[in-house]
Amino acid sequence: MDIDRASRYMSKGYTCAESVLRAVSEEYGIEMEHPHVAMGFGGGMGFMGEFCGAMTGAVMAIGLVKGQGQNPEDLQKTMPLVQELRRRFETEMKTSRCRELTGIDLTKPGGLETLIESGISDRVCVPAVDTAYRIVMEFLKASDQAHVEAQ
Repeated sequence: MDIDRASRYMSKGYTCAESVLRAVSEEYGIEMEHPHVAMGFGGGMGFMGEFCGAMTGAVMAIGLVKGQGQNPEDLQKTMPLVQELRRRFETEMKTSRCRELTGIDLTKPGGLETLIESGISDRVCVPAVDTAYRIVMEFLKASDQAHVEAQ
């Protein structure tokens, strides 16, 4: 696993959510024809400062890799991954809310500029992207391994 893969996407202008989703899809060889489907989740969903975009990208990646739940058993195996992802992310980053992570209200005029110019994006968002990517990849790889061992 290339631990900087997600943050390299972010350095190219992708949102936090897009970056994690693209990195996981690339790791799994899944063609992302429309990676910008995740764009609106950046900045805590439309810059509202809610659930961290890196986390939403990771949650979307779980769905992308695990596929549609064909039955309740599939959902019961996948949903705990999302729950544990959030728990681990919050343990490492102290919160999963964008506004609490950055300390900036992105809905206010100049909020995005402040985020970028202050260096908070580099100090907070890049580590959040790398953390979400690393955690989701650990879970997905462990899940893949458990699936192989069960066969």
